[in-house]
Amino acid sequence: MSNLTANDLKTRGIVAIEAALSDRPEAIVSVRGKDRFVVMDIAHYHYLRECELDAALAETHADVAAGRYVKGSAADHVKRVKKSAV
Repeated sequence: MSNLTANDLKTRGIVAIEAALSDRPEAIVSVRGKDRFVVMDIAHYHYLRECELDAALAETHADVAAGRYVKGSAADHVKRVKKSAV
């Protein structure tokens, strides 16, 4: 992953980001020598979000297949949530 500094962003702006992303999907932005942020192209962000949603769906399917779910009304769900918050 390519690294950018906060100073790079201050002095070069979007050009620094575009250069960092020219051959990589993500770049780390460091502030005072510590990695703080990640920047990426929006298409890569959407791809990662889709992967995250696919993983959540797969986990849900596995839970249903293993019987790890509860049937009930919305009111029943609210009661369970309130009870678990106490």
